[in-house]
Amino acid sequence: MSESTTDFSTIGLLGFGTMGAGIAHVLASSGRTVIVLDTDQDRLEAGSAAVTAFLDDSIARGTGTDEDKTAVLTRIITTTHVADLAGVDAVIESVTENAEVKTVLLREVATVVGEQIPLLTNTSALSVTDLAAALPNPARVAGLHFFNPAPVQRTIEVVRALQTDGDLIERLVAFVDTLAEKSAVVVRDRPGFLINSLLLPYLNDVIAEYDDGLATAEDIDVALELGLGYKTGPLKMLDTIGLDDHLHASEAAYAATLDSRYAPPPLLRQMVAADRLGDKNGHGFRTGQPTEEKN
Repeated sequence: MSESTTDFSTIGLLGFGTMGAGIAHVLASSGRTVIVLDTDQDRLEAGSAAVTAFLDDSIARGTGTDEDKTAVLTRIITTTHVADLAGVDAVIESVTENAEVKTVLLREVATVVGEQIPLLTNTSALSVTDLAAALPNPARVAGLHFFNPAPVQRTIEVVRALQTDGDLIERLVAFVDTLAEKSAVVVRDRPGFLINSLLLPYLNDVIAEYDDGLATAEDIDVALELGLGYKTGPLKMLDTIGLDDHLHASEAAYAATLDSRYAPPPLLRQMVAADRLGDKNGHGFRTGQPTEEKN
């Protein structure tokens, strides 16, 4: 791969949903210009509103200023036109967890940005190696996995596909080091990578125990938070992640491994089918009152 700056001063971001908004906030807060591409103008507006809410919260907590807010929002440019990504230093995709959707979009973007521009995927469970194989110059493809909420979570997984150029991995680690309070963990491409390979079975077990009536959602979270010192209880964590996102990640990991630990519990499927997705729409295990608490 040809030598280029590790700075990535202008970044193309694909998708402006919950994760896209969080990533845009992180990147723009580090001084980068972020060009956000989404096909839906309403999503662009909702994403901009989400970033504004992050910034307003920082001001309310005394960790940000009005000047910071103005600077960050000025650095985020939204568009519905792929051609506007010409000239970016790197591309990060954060669209729906569907391999075909990601591949089609990244192929289109690749024709605009050029052969050497890194194409980075925020997928939480899909094979980065498979995505790279479907794209031109797969050596410039890698995973850059932020966790939700991106402005808060400190770990970013840098995922090496079988085809990924080693120099790109080094550049990405250097890039993550420039993001405030973020730390890079380099992992190989495997279902769930490092953190989700451990986290998905744990969360699925909790959902199953809750469905069996072991305890109320609140008591399960209190037990894990106070009893084991976890910062966030598992059901509260699921609401923050998004139940649909957790379902997609579990399905992808299970399909790749056929390991029953990753199989989504029936209640998780029911919650998503009922549009009870957690914090993103106000209904989840701990958000709102979507289910009757078990005694």
